[in-house]
Amino acid sequence: MRLSSRSGLPSLLLYLGIGVAMGQDGIGNVTFNNAQLTQVIGYAALVVILAEGGLGTKWKEIKPALPAAASLAIVGVAMSVGVTAAGAHYLVGLDWRQALIIGAVVSSTDAAAVFSVLRKVPLPSRVTGVLEAESGFNDAPVVILVVAFSTAGPVDHWYVLVGEIALELAIGAAIGLAVGWLGSYGLRHVALPASGLYPIAVMAIAVAAYAAGAIAHGSGFLAVYLAAMVLGNAKLPHWAATRGFAEGVGWIAQIGMFVLLGLLVTPHRLLDDIWPAVIIGLILTAVARPLSVVLSLLPFGMPWQEKALMSWAGLRGAVPIILATIPMVNGVDNSEEIFNIVFVLVVVYTLVQGPTLPGLARILGLGKGAEASDLGIESAPLERLRGHLLSVPVPEGSRLHGVEVGELRLPKGSAVTLVVRDGTSFVPGPTTVLRYDDELLVVATDPVRDATEQRLRAVAQGGKLVGWLGLPGGRQ
Repeated sequence: MRLSSRSGLPSLLLYLGIGVAMGQDGIGNVTFNNAQLTQVIGYAALVVILAEGGLGTKWKEIKPALPAAASLAIVGVAMSVGVTAAGAHYLVGLDWRQALIIGAVVSSTDAAAVFSVLRKVPLPSRVTGVLEAESGFNDAPVVILVVAFSTAGPVDHWYVLVGEIALELAIGAAIGLAVGWLGSYGLRHVALPASGLYPIAVMAIAVAAYAAGAIAHGSGFLAVYLAAMVLGNAKLPHWAATRGFAEGVGWIAQIGMFVLLGLLVTPHRLLDDIWPAVIIGLILTAVARPLSVVLSLLPFGMPWQEKALMSWAGLRGAVPIILATIPMVNGVDNSEEIFNIVFVLVVVYTLVQGPTLPGLARILGLGKGAEASDLGIESAPLERLRGHLLSVPVPEGSRLHGVEVGELRLPKGSAVTLVVRDGTSFVPGPTTVLRYDDELLVVATDPVRDATEQRLRAVAQGGKLVGWLGLPGGRQ
């Protein structure tokens, strides 16, 4: 993990390499060729990864980007599949079924790969919102297309596929939002007997959303992402612990999935598929992705610089490699060739695009200076008192620095009860001045809990005059 985070490359390359080194032609010489097991474990890992991504998605950033992201995830995917498949058929010589499968498989982007590269280059919230939402949404239609193209017999007409995709997305979205809302309501109103149960409960609810979506013949992947997003924005108790647990489980899922995919590859069989993979990847990267971005975002009036970065930021990660196991399990002709082409394409173009993304963002002028970080408030329910204990840190860049406790003007029914500073704690007075790295313990009764948190966030962003300036969250 440390090596991958310092290299500036998506972590998938390191873990794929470990799997390849352990497998055939490697130092471990482990023979593994069970595509069906790989697909099952890959799906399970994707559920966890999508849940972790949804929990970390901020609604205020993604909300303005939803229309553009939906257009990219549906219209953009359709265009990308068509252009890539045409190139694979006419330039590489694959038959139409194989070309359509590859076009669909490589049309899914990976937010984890994109943001692991761009973590040192903060981008405008609209760009990050579109990229993140697109990666969460486009898995669902791509899975439907790959399964349809890999099924024995003639491929359904395009309008039948469009209808199936729309129906499955609608069912998955409805179930995901419903399960997320019910789960967040329950966790906020029922105090569990141990704080360590909250992270497990949140992940269990997210997995339940996937199961419910799949049973209802909807998109389970969209259901789990939306349910996790609702949970992640619901101000749940013990949120910091929940977020850390989800990140840890997500890392385990990614490592296991990538190593297993690396084991499935036989390196000496990749040689014949290198050039087809490079050609198809060039079509995807230089033609299909830019064309889909430009045309699908045409109604939204985004600057060309943002479109250019989004065109180059379409990194492929674990999802395409996992989806490439579907034709292998279904017995499609030359399915091993399809898997090898996708594997090589993902590795080669991640090596090309990954290191160049931060530089491109700076050249396009899309990097921005550091902003005041959002306030990470940790909440624990006080069931018998019908209240909440809020743990409020004062991070670098927060406008809470220099504010007196009395100037917070919290709602009636809430109060700052303790300040932890330099390892010691004390009860503050109205004139106590807050400093960076302080941690406040705020008690708020249930009716004013949300108003208290809103006020604290407003002061953290706008300073003590936030109410007089008419900014959201201010109290006159």
